[in-house]
Amino acid sequence: MNTGPDFSFETRIGGRVAGVDEVGRGPLAGPVTAAAGVLDPATIPEGLNDSKKLSARKRTALLEQLLERAEVSLGWASVEEIDAINIRNATFLAMRRALEGLAPVGHALIDGNALPPELPCPATTIVKGDGRSLSIAAASIVAKVGRDKHMMALSRQFPGYGWERNAGYPTADHKQALLDLGVTPHHRRSFKPVHNILYQGKSVSS
Repeated sequence: MNTGPDFSFETRIGGRVAGVDEVGRGPLAGPVTAAAGVLDPATIPEGLNDSKKLSARKRTALLEQLLERAEVSLGWASVEEIDAINIRNATFLAMRRALEGLAPVGHALIDGNALPPELPCPATTIVKGDGRSLSIAAASIVAKVGRDKHMMALSRQFPGYGWERNAGYPTADHKQALLDLGVTPHHRRSFKPVHNILYQGKSVSS
């Protein structure tokens, strides 16, 4: 029975171990975001878990603690990069950038089953790692809060798409807004729903 993430992977490996997770593979708009985090085993915040299992208020409170007690880094891959190299490779790029934003680490724990290429250190993948490793759980929170804030800011520039609520994911209201308002510069043109609307010739300038 899984009782939530723990520090066992990090303890077995030893040294400076970073957890890495991403958010934003599925949205129709906005960048894909990754985070990397190194926890201090002596002062790990209580309540770390998969960000999807936490309320927005709890994520924000935990982020404040992580910024005080841990070393964290965000990495981004832009909409242009997603369209140029595809979402999988853009996710790997964001993860690499997040790791490169930390002081050197000895090992990285990557959420999922795919190992990004050209990482700056050895790494291990952990399926559903955000619910098994405290370091990955921390990274999931940092990435989620960071991307949500970014999409909130974009929603003020391009109102009507509901990004402040849906963070760019293909909800019914977001897809309807695409039909009504057109495609913005922050939409992923390589994603089918966006591509189809562009094919019909409806776009919004910046």
